[in-house]
Amino acid sequence: MNTVGGSPIGVTAEHSDWSAVREDLRRYGTAVVHGQLADWCPQTTDGPALRAVLGRDWSRYRDIEHPEIQGRYAASRRLLKHAAAAALRAEAKDLELAYGPTGRPYLRGCDQIDISLSHTDDLLLVGLTTRGLIGVDAESANRDIYSRGLDRHMCTPHERMTLYQLPAHERNPSLVRLWTLKEAYSKAIGQGIQFRFTEFGFGPDNRPTQVNRPDGTAGAGDEWALRTLTLDSGGTAYVVSVAVYDAGLGRTLDTEITTMLDNEVAAAIRDALDAEWQQWSQVLDH
Repeated sequence: MNTVGGSPIGVTAEHSDWSAVREDLRRYGTAVVHGQLADWCPQTTDGPALRAVLGRDWSRYRDIEHPEIQGRYAASRRLLKHAAAAALRAEAKDLELAYGPTGRPYLRGCDQIDISLSHTDDLLLVGLTTRGLIGVDAESANRDIYSRGLDRHMCTPHERMTLYQLPAHERNPSLVRLWTLKEAYSKAIGQGIQFRFTEFGFGPDNRPTQVNRPDGTAGAGDEWALRTLTLDSGGTAYVVSVAVYDAGLGRTLDTEITTMLDNEVAAAIRDALDAEWQQWSQVLDH
């Protein structure tokens, strides 16, 4: 059964126990990690350690002129790379982030794990999965978006009707939940804002969440697992949504970067090396 895993795991830039991340990946195939912006912002903005961790993102980081935005960029990438490194039992500086056509990040050469990133206010959020695809999103629980009329631009007709039927004080929290779900789902499929939020929807939070068509009928099956929860970070409440797509290829229980090769591939490489060594041995013997 597809699942979005356990509770989000809080980590700091120093002295964190990352074993919980590996355990969630082993047990559920998915792990969600969160940290504080101030903690993950680099103390030295131009040092060799930061440059090593950012890798190819270094030039993009250096091109950001606004200090606050630059710090957020560095902090989010640091957390993302350290979380991925914990899952892969690797060094963060040895991992390379790459980006798809829509800007979706992935780990070059490490397709046994999928990643997603979100940050808002002082919260940094990272999703990891070995099941297929993942998307995560977070928003302040107190963000007032219903009064701005955003429901007309982000909700399906069925969702708007459901919202109107709610008591007035429940409409904004419900819309924040829908917003984060749509962001998480869009990130998972790699479409971002290119996929109009009025073209897909979700039901109310009093029953299992599924992807719906605009009329409220089911638009996807149980290959999608979706979850929304409230996370307290630094005394602030955030709404967090996670979307996980199970590709149906089975979970990768061993995510270590040193043992990432498929057993059959590893055996073929070993046999080829053995054969080559035997050939060289015969040459040397003569």
